[in-house]
Amino acid sequence: MAAHQTQDTPGVWHHAHMDAALPPLIQNLLEAHRYAHPVPRVELVQTHISWVLLAGEFAYKIKKPLRLPFLDFSTLAQRKAACFDELRLNRRFAPDLYLDVVAIYNTAQQPRFDGPGEVIEYAVKMRRFDEAGRLDRVCARGDLRPTHLSDLAGRLAAFHATAARATPASRFGSASAILAAALENFDELMPAALAPDLSARLLALRSWTQTQHQGLAALMQARKTAGWVRECHGDLHLANLVLIKDQVQMFDCLEFNEDLRWIDVSSDIAFTYVDLLAPQHSGLANWFVNEALSHSGDYEAAALLRFYAVYRALVRAKVAAIRLHQAPGNASDVLAYVTLAERLAVPSPARLVITHGLSGCGKTSITNEWLQNDPHASSLRLRSDVERKRLAGLGSTASSGSPLGGGIYSAAAQQQTYARLHTLAGLLLRAGWSVIVDATFLRRSERDSFRALANELGLAFEILAPQASAAQLRQRIQARSALGRDASEATLDVLEQQMQTLEPLGADEQAIAKPSC
Repeated sequence: MAAHQTQDTPGVWHHAHMDAALPPLIQNLLEAHRYAHPVPRVELVQTHISWVLLAGEFAYKIKKPLRLPFLDFSTLAQRKAACFDELRLNRRFAPDLYLDVVAIYNTAQQPRFDGPGEVIEYAVKMRRFDEAGRLDRVCARGDLRPTHLSDLAGRLAAFHATAARATPASRFGSASAILAAALENFDELMPAALAPDLSARLLALRSWTQTQHQGLAALMQARKTAGWVRECHGDLHLANLVLIKDQVQMFDCLEFNEDLRWIDVSSDIAFTYVDLLAPQHSGLANWFVNEALSHSGDYEAAALLRFYAVYRALVRAKVAAIRLHQAPGNASDVLAYVTLAERLAVPSPARLVITHGLSGCGKTSITNEWLQNDPHASSLRLRSDVERKRLAGLGSTASSGSPLGGGIYSAAAQQQTYARLHTLAGLLLRAGWSVIVDATFLRRSERDSFRALANELGLAFEILAPQASAAQLRQRIQARSALGRDASEATLDVLEQQMQTLEPLGADEQAIAKPSC
């Protein structure tokens, strides 16, 4: 199991031994014979709001009888309801981990997981997993791979696609509610005198937040009306993701506060993005955001991602400050997250990059490297092969069955695809992201259109033009087709057609072209 580490649950997990300060029920549940299944020993793990008993192959999560500003577990009925909420919500994406809500009977001195006797408490019963697989630990070991994040992005996009949507009349996800949640971070951080200049830095970030919100409020409301505010995970940091059989599993969502769970999907994405940035894995952070948006096609979310990323970084700073208040120590974590928020608020200058070359020349490989090597984690990629199929209502790896020069590869479809790429590139560039467009760009007119866009926005423009021999092109296309796992449907016939229609780079284009990244 892993802990909540959100703005609302500042407790960090720790292992505890028999402690006189523990309530009698928890002390007695540390005895292995209380369980009907084999239990060599029982370990206790605590958060600010829960006790978790690790007993054999299962874990039992019990809510603490607390009343706090963000939750109320003060009665047995409320704790029972919270347990069932946790079970229901987490079964949306982790049914194999979340097994049941079980009653605890009898007395605190002689607790039993079956009757007879009075029900004295409830627990969420979970299947245990190896905590070494938690993504925060995998990342810390240097074992987190782009493929893991591609898997997560696909699962997250699929989850968001089926998650319940807030109605326009609901209170959830309104622009005013989003601003209130963001400003709350500053209200709670300001009293923490952790550095001489911290107050001034927080005031500057507060002003940035208000200014950004003013410019984004209309989009926030429009996205709510369009159904992008959904019942999300709400707590999607790395410690609430686990690698099981080399696949990333989400768990431990935010069950106790609806306002923090019913959010724009981009806020869910932003938490994982920030958590990857914090340990300075910028390339992985950049890759994750690209994969998440590519899977969903929700590129409009990019306009909100920076706002939510700053918000999430300050959530982390607030949690670190609360933890510091509970157990005095080093303030470095608080200051590091404030610094991260500052860095996110002032992105690096955007630029527009396009590719040029025949199918199989290495455009996608070179743009993969480009994304994963971005030290600012502020670059997004658009792939013609993916967007072409999205326009046709197809998945990225689905076969269109199009004949040579027909179907989704007709002249009209080609024009529509490049128009879509142009529109999306403009949207992302205006939102402050650098953009790389992965397409053949065989015609000069297509390249000129994107160069004009960069000039219009006053941004740098570059061309990546990887090279390969005719034999290499043919070999790569055949190998890719045999695997059937790529969005490209290029065949040898397509390659021959491209060779006949390619318009080489002009002298002015060659001056800004690069053979690699």
